[in-house]
This record gives sequence, structure tokens and C-alpha cells, in this order.
Amino acid sequence: MNTEYFAHKTAVIDSDCIIGKGTKIWHFSHLMSNCTLGKTCNLGQNVVVSPNVILGNNVKVQNNVSIYTGVICEDDVFLGPSMVFTNIVNPRSAIIRKSKYQQTLVKKGASIGANATIICGNTIGEYALIGAGAVVTKEVLPYALVVGNPSKQIGWVSEYGHRLHFNTDGFAICKESKERYQLKNNAVLKL
Repeated sequence: MNTEYFAHKTAVIDSDCIIGKGTKIWHFSHLMSNCTLGKTCNLGQNVVVSPNVILGNNVKVQNNVSIYTGVICEDDVFLGPSMVFTNIVNPRSAIIRKSKYQQTLVKKGASIGANATIICGNTIGEYALIGAGAVVTKEVLPYALVVGNPSKQIGWVSEYGHRLHFNTDGFAICKESKERYQLKNNAVLKL
């Protein structure tokens, strides 16, 4: 019995998986061969992690999420309930395209809301917030708030996860955390 991480008795863990200390894997989840999970991750019920997927430290995966080959999540990423990744742009049942899997990168601290869909080949920037039900078809900037189908950026968020309101000089303070930010050339910088 492994004491470094917790796996519910109904979880299936294939060979050659790397699982970090303090990680929890819940009911009916399946870790496929050669995937990597960092320390203190939490995988909810009915999660599938495909071969060669990489999850950083402290990644939270809610119920009913499938993380397909080609996905990399950096530290502190949140994947909401039933959100979806793809790894082929033009899938066909009769055509095998495993050699054409595209990479999707979810950068540090990003959050993806419930039932969102992330089309493969894109990068979700640091601390970005993808709204529930959004369909992401292109790159998402760091600290961006995106919603809709197809998703559109409607604002900026802090590392704390709250909407930022920039003044005419391009500065904002997160009310909850008191963090300071600057908007310059359509990019957010934490000060």
C-alpha cells in the first residue's frame, strides 16, 4: 500500500504513473500509463488522465473531467466540473490520427469553469479565468477573463481571481488581496 498519496479503492492506476506526495484520487478515476501528477493534486470522481499527460503541483480536477494526451497543466491549475479538452482538431472515427495530437498548455494558476471546452493547440495564460460553458478556440492571455461561445475576453482578473478595474493611468488594485497591477500594451503586470 502506498502511503505517499491516496487512491480510492475504485480508482484504476496503470503502470508507470508518477504520482506526487499528498495527491488524492477519488472514486472511479483512471490514471493511464505514463501520466505524471505533481504533489497535492486532487482528482475528483470519474476523472480520466490519459497517457503522457502532465499535471503540476496542487492541480484541482473536479468530477467528470477527461484530460487527454497532449495536455500539460502547470502548478495551481483548477479544472471545473465536466470541462472538456480536445486533442485533435478534425476527429473522424474511421481515421486514426494519434500522431497528430496537438498540445494544450494551461499555465500556472489558470482556472477553467464548469462545462467549458478547450480546443487543442492553444495556451491558457497564467491566472486566466475561463467562464463556465466557454468554448476556447484561440490563445488566452495571462490574467484574461473569457466567456461565451466562441470565447471572448471581457476583462482581466487578479491572481486572487477577482475582476480588475484599471484606472485611466492603467493601474488597478485587487480589493480582496490588495495586489497591485498595471495594464500596458494589452498585457497585465503584477507590481
